Amino acid sequence: MTTEQVENEALKLKPQARAELAEKLLKSLEDLSDEEIERLWAEEAVRRNAELDAGTATMRVIPE
Repeated sequence: MTTEQVENEALKLKPQARAELAEKLLKSLEDLSDEEIERLWAEEAVRRNAELDAGTATMRVIPE
């Protein structure tokens, strides 16, 4: 199952079940090393940049 498929299925859950799942997922990240967290953020940055390049995402400017 792909991440997108898991996400789509998770979004079908009732709000309480989604909240419980979100809490479990967040807690699972607490055990990551600093290096792993840095690697994951770098991967996310590359993914977001690819979406911008592909035109499937746009940047949002937040006014100061």
